[in-house]
Amino acid sequence: MTRVAVVTIAHHRHEHLAAQHRSLARGSVRPDTYLVVAMADHGIVDERVDGLARDVVRIDRGPGGRLPLAAARNLGVRTAIDDGTDVVVLLDVDCLAGPGLVASYADVVTTRPGSIWSGPVTYLPPPPPGGYPADPAGLAAWDDPHPARPRPAPGELVEQLEPDLFWSLSFAVAAPTWERLGGFCEDYTGYGGEDTDLARSARARGIGLGCVGGARAYHQHHPVSSPPVEHLDDILRNGRLFHERWGEWPMTGWLEEFERRGLVRREDGHWTRHTPDQTPDQTPEQHAAKETA
Repeated sequence: MTRVAVVTIAHHRHEHLAAQHRSLARGSVRPDTYLVVAMADHGIVDERVDGLARDVVRIDRGPGGRLPLAAARNLGVRTAIDDGTDVVVLLDVDCLAGPGLVASYADVVTTRPGSIWSGPVTYLPPPPPGGYPADPAGLAAWDDPHPARPRPAPGELVEQLEPDLFWSLSFAVAAPTWERLGGFCEDYTGYGGEDTDLARSARARGIGLGCVGGARAYHQHHPVSSPPVEHLDDILRNGRLFHERWGEWPMTGWLEEFERRGLVRREDGHWTRHTPDQTPDQTPEQHAAKETA
């Protein structure tokens, strides 16, 4: 019998995590294991909701106090596989599981284990006064998957997904395929780049990428900034790492918007932080040292 685990990494977002737990417990098929990797958050504890247990493992912050998103996902998957899991679903903490998400992922990964499978994600509006539906089947009224990603209908598959369209909000993989892939590169810390890197690694190892229409997820609303200015330094650091590994920069849409705002600049094919009164041959670090001298 196929054993399925859902792995979620979390730092705060306690209400969103609780809602996700309920959605998994009330789906057409429950996961055998629901594992949360708490990143520097002792407020997340083991819990049982509607008969589905949530187990918690913990990881500290990474270098510079940054959240170790890649390492946390690897820890969660490794823990699940070591516990005998055959299919691992990785679900973002903000995502509610549609009623068929676990069943659809279990089916497609079991029948086509050589690929990594993702599912359509709908970004929900702010919840109504009574909150989002407690029954995940009620989420179908809001179903409108993100237009920048494939949108197969339930029962449909998209195969040969482009790596740059892969999204780590919701995806599933067979345990042997994960071992072949090697997981996320843990040199990425903080926000951005690690999921596109994973997809590039999959392609380099001959692992397919696809999208399964039945594995629908619903991203709970929360305030965001676009572009994500609060993650600028993470994006620059992880972008440089991606360039070192793959010869090009990721997240160029955000970087170009940062450039329009005067926050970064391009030099010799690379992006660097820009300070308005910084001289052309002066790095941001040199400028900062001058200001504090």
